[in-house]
Amino acid sequence: MRFAITLTDRYLPVLEAFLAAGWQPVKLFTSSVDDRIFHNKLSLERAQQLDIPVQISRMVDADLLDLNARGCDALVVASYRWRIGDWQPHLRYAVNFHPSPLPIGRGAYPVVRAILDGHTRWGISCHKLTARFDSGDILAQETFPIAPEECHESLDLKTQLASGALAARVAGNFEALWRDATAQGEGSYWKLFTDAERTLDFSQPVERIMRTVRAFGEYECLAKVAEAQVYVRRAVAWEAKHTLAPGTVVHNSAMRLVVAASDGYVGLLEWSLIAPGAPAQRIGR
Repeated sequence: MRFAITLTDRYLPVLEAFLAAGWQPVKLFTSSVDDRIFHNKLSLERAQQLDIPVQISRMVDADLLDLNARGCDALVVASYRWRIGDWQPHLRYAVNFHPSPLPIGRGAYPVVRAILDGHTRWGISCHKLTARFDSGDILAQETFPIAPEECHESLDLKTQLASGALAARVAGNFEALWRDATAQGEGSYWKLFTDAERTLDFSQPVERIMRTVRAFGEYECLAKVAEAQVYVRRAVAWEAKHTLAPGTVVHNSAMRLVVAASDGYVGLLEWSLIAPGAPAQRIGR
């Protein structure tokens, strides 16, 4: 089957699985990336190796018409920042790989909230692409447990590996899975996280504070420390009795700060006064 794919590097295993199953690529769509959380260098290199065209601008109806002219059968969506228009006049199939065990966790980036809300299992789903985000019939899913101390980076890597395993199943038995796809039913839509949700509240218990740190990882948390806003990437914490007001800086060691929480202390190991992605050295590294 001939296919086009939308891609960033975290979902490169999806492309490789379809190629291994004998599918023939005709075009790769990607978008601008932050080169911090999202990357596309490897995807662009792979497209060059496969000698297929690449498009970085948003896919429009004319692009879908062009895919039809190229003899494209299917569009595989794996990480794409834009809504895709009505593909059905131009293609036989279109599927989306979504990083959640649908119908739980529809939305732009549910991985963070999976940790914030204390879910114990996670996964990735392949579903038919429809006008309503992440709501099409499900072809297949790959699920796995979330560890008690799971962090953003470990859950992201687990999801990437699962995407390859799921794509191999889908590519190897596509038409049967498409025919037998099951409706999602009622589910949940998770909005993209806010700055308020990634702000550390030192009046909370250390368990909750550290769950927030783990959930955001390289996205970084916000915190108010000694009247300054800082960006926290890495921290440790422990329970301890004290009479200090939450948020009090109790120790500074080589730019590693210890801050009082409601039931213990939080050690800020890697933090900065500069917003994530800004061209500056990190403090406390």
